[in-house]
Amino acid sequence: MTPAKNDAARGALDASANSRRRPILSLLFATAGGLGYFPKAPGTFGALAGVVLAYVMSHFDRVLVICAYLLYHQRIHSVSFGMPYQLFRIFPDPNFIPSALVFLLVAALGVWTSHRVAKFYGAKDPQFVVIDEVSGQHLTLLLGGLMPLYGVYARGDLPPWSTILYPRHPNWIILLAGLILFRVFDIWKPFPARQAESLPGGWGIMADDWMAGFYAALCLWLARAVGL
Repeated sequence: MTPAKNDAARGALDASANSRRRPILSLLFATAGGLGYFPKAPGTFGALAGVVLAYVMSHFDRVLVICAYLLYHQRIHSVSFGMPYQLFRIFPDPNFIPSALVFLLVAALGVWTSHRVAKFYGAKDPQFVVIDEVSGQHLTLLLGGLMPLYGVYARGDLPPWSTILYPRHPNWIILLAGLILFRVFDIWKPFPARQAESLPGGWGIMADDWMAGFYAALCLWLARAVGL
């Protein structure tokens, strides 16, 4: 192919790429509402969004009370979620299930939208895609800090270390520790987090952050066990 024809073919490909419609909705979710476009540390801003999401969901019952008042102008003092099961007098925190469902929703959106965005831009894991940090950070606090089990504190035969299971308000120390731990593991990527990046499409973008979130949650539980 002559240089002139080669340049013409490349120009045609560039024009075709430019003519494609940008996946606006996928970009909105994948960048966490635009946080991924921050020029410095976009992953940290995505993780901060995960902290906010986890904190709000840890008070989901109170959020419902506020929404009911704003919508219907009626004061509701409390909302409780009945648990259909009991295991050795141990119950899930009433906000755990709503928060877990939100985590699954964000995780599914992350796999789908990050795959579409990465495919559109022809990159394995674009830096501005931060929904993986949102999801991983939420998982850290969901499992490690904000949503422990409750009910065990009523028993007097438990050892001191069982305080790790006590319900705790998400104070700033737990939030900050969860953020730092997640970012450390997200950057470090211990086994099998780095290997998870080789998964196809959006799974590879999201899975390594889930592993980082799991490791960070484990460390956060251990920190709480010694008195955090």
